[in-house]
Amino acid sequence: MGPLVVANWKMNGSEQLLKTVVREVGGLAEATVVLALPAAYLSLPKGFPDTSIEWAGQNVHWLDSGPYTGEVSVGMLAELGVGWCLVGHSERRQHFAETDDLVLAKTKACLELGIRPIVCVGENLQERKAGKALEVVSRQLLAVLNGVPSALAQWIVVAYEPVWAIGTGEEASPEIAQEVHEALKRAARSNIKALELRVLYGGSVNADNASALMRMPDVDGVLVGGASLEAVGLAESKTSKFFTLEL
Repeated sequence: MGPLVVANWKMNGSEQLLKTVVREVGGLAEATVVLALPAAYLSLPKGFPDTSIEWAGQNVHWLDSGPYTGEVSVGMLAELGVGWCLVGHSERRQHFAETDDLVLAKTKACLELGIRPIVCVGENLQERKAGKALEVVSRQLLAVLNGVPSALAQWIVVAYEPVWAIGTGEEASPEIAQEVHEALKRAARSNIKALELRVLYGGSVNADNASALMRMPDVDGVLVGGASLEAVGLAESKTSKFFTLEL
């Protein structure tokens, strides 16, 4: 299974940028490329039926329908051909007060309709300085795994986002990323035996640090934020498993 590259455009982008990225990227031979688009653009991928790029929502409601102005249901994503969805991104937890219980509800809703959730976990600076990083991320992960059917857990992907390294220019070293990813996989296996959890790293990923991060044995891919908006292409590096962003 090759690496997974998820580009989160957040509340950015344009139709023209999407056309450029689809033309230039097209997909990587040894990687699965997923673009997480703003909801307003999620109907546009139907215009690119031949691309190998896959598509993700950035957020979703846990109910099928109702009086929830501005929200998007899992069924709506599925109807558009969206196969993935970010759940519990640090910005959603911080700015929209999303709790572990809410992240679980959204994850279950995605799994029920066959959309793969990318569950985001991560500690803030205070928690890291207090030596609680592994405790925090393991708690966030197990809050999800304890609430979903074991048979569906294999479809969950986890993204580790050190909150203190998002949009700040700070970055976790490859060794820090490896320590946390290893702990997350260990926690998953303690909950569901033989679960081979895929864990992405997402915290100020860019062309300068991507390959070093991906050389870590438990880093299975990356969740790229701001750098993905400047990318006009993704290119494989000299090593078979890794890639770099060309900015």
